Amino acid sequence: MNTPQHRPDAIVIEPSMPAKAAVIWLHGLGDSGAGFAPVAAALNLPDDAAVRFVFPHAPEQPVTINGGYIMRAWYDIKSMDLHDRADLAGVLESEKRVLALIEEQLATGIPSNNIILAGFSQGGVMSLFTGLRCPHPLGGIMALSCYLQGGDALPADCAQANLGTAILHHHGEQDEVVPLFAGKMANEALSRGGYQVEWQTYAMGHSVLPSQLLDIRRWLLERLG
Repeated sequence: MNTPQHRPDAIVIEPSMPAKAAVIWLHGLGDSGAGFAPVAAALNLPDDAAVRFVFPHAPEQPVTINGGYIMRAWYDIKSMDLHDRADLAGVLESEKRVLALIEEQLATGIPSNNIILAGFSQGGVMSLFTGLRCPHPLGGIMALSCYLQGGDALPADCAQANLGTAILHHHGEQDEVVPLFAGKMANEALSRGGYQVEWQTYAMGHSVLPSQLLDIRRWLLERLG
């Protein structure tokens, strides 16, 4: 991997040879692209996979459940009710940002089926929402420790292009931020919708484990290797 490039909107890490695949990885509430940037090296993907990693920064905005404190967030959280937790207007605005990053990768010559959209917590909500609605057939969608924007309902206007796209769905069994039942609710909705979901839980809280990264590495190589 090359030295990370720090852009105003993202941290970009290029492979050692011209990129032929891309992973766009969205962080959680209050974090930034820097929070997950070390994952690129930790995954230790082979050089010939030639994967570009993009770690975007969410915009700074007040978050209602945190007393209006301004932090990086993909959307406002006004309620802990899963059916109304993710502010749809904010989700739609962030979807535009993520779709622009996908279009950017396409413009560099990377085919859509070599683009993986990944996210943790709020970022996972966005990876599911955007990935399911994306008009381009993606290589995969990764949803870590998250829920669906609609709680037990899939987003409106899901695209036919990604009905067959593989989804990796992980959750912590002791998650104190996004309870396990929220992940299960999302997983059941995806399964009812006919999506190909690989579901796995881990003995962890709201985090990512080294052993989990091994499973993520395997899944990525199956999609991009």
